[in-house]
Amino acid sequence: MREEGEEGLKRSFSALAWSGFAAGLSMGFSFLALVLIRSGLPDAPYRRIIDSFGYSTGFLIVILGRQQLFTETTVTAVLPWLIRRDWGTFRAVLRFWAIVLSANLAGALLFALLLAMPGLFSEDVTRSLVETGQEAVGGAFWPTLVRAILAGWLIATMVWILPSARSARMFVVIFITYIVALGRFSHTVAGTMDAAYLVFSGNGTIDAFLFHFLAPTLIGNVIGGIGLMALLNHAPLAATLQGLEKN
Repeated sequence: MREEGEEGLKRSFSALAWSGFAAGLSMGFSFLALVLIRSGLPDAPYRRIIDSFGYSTGFLIVILGRQQLFTETTVTAVLPWLIRRDWGTFRAVLRFWAIVLSANLAGALLFALLLAMPGLFSEDVTRSLVETGQEAVGGAFWPTLVRAILAGWLIATMVWILPSARSARMFVVIFITYIVALGRFSHTVAGTMDAAYLVFSGNGTIDAFLFHFLAPTLIGNVIGGIGLMALLNHAPLAATLQGLEKN
């Protein structure tokens, strides 16, 4: 994972930006697949149990396609800095995050804009699109922040498990992201589609998108990905790894 992080920090701006933009577009299929399944189900208690499987679609495309996703790369990018702890590496991490996050959001916003085109879907699908978007922006700041911490933690856990999962990689991705969807835990990139769709379709406001969803979700994902996974999993090995670095 550290080698992957080192490689990511050295990639050019254009390579990171295009890969991040592709990931943002790909994550749109998590929103769309969930909504398409949801629109075909009755309004019953078991609906969330079934439609949450659609949420895994975008993650499968991104991870198996090795595209740059902000929450997925949060852990790997920060590991080189946790080893060296110097200003140069920290700047490289901030550069990496800024490029990937901006590109992810650009792709997600474009996908949401395409979904908002009039007449693209049936009335049932459109209604499900709006309902799912309203769920994304419907919570208060602090509950959304806590749900985002849980999402960041789960995604970081998935990234930590994947190198040893081997042939079970697909199962790990589906299982972890299914839990994220089942709990409606807030994810910065996937949730941007939900919230932005409301804005583009005229069913929501920019303020709700920025302050009810994006701000608490981004903060929570970073806390969950770095604070609760990278630091906790890195801490037991920190002294050994730093010794290897010096040698």
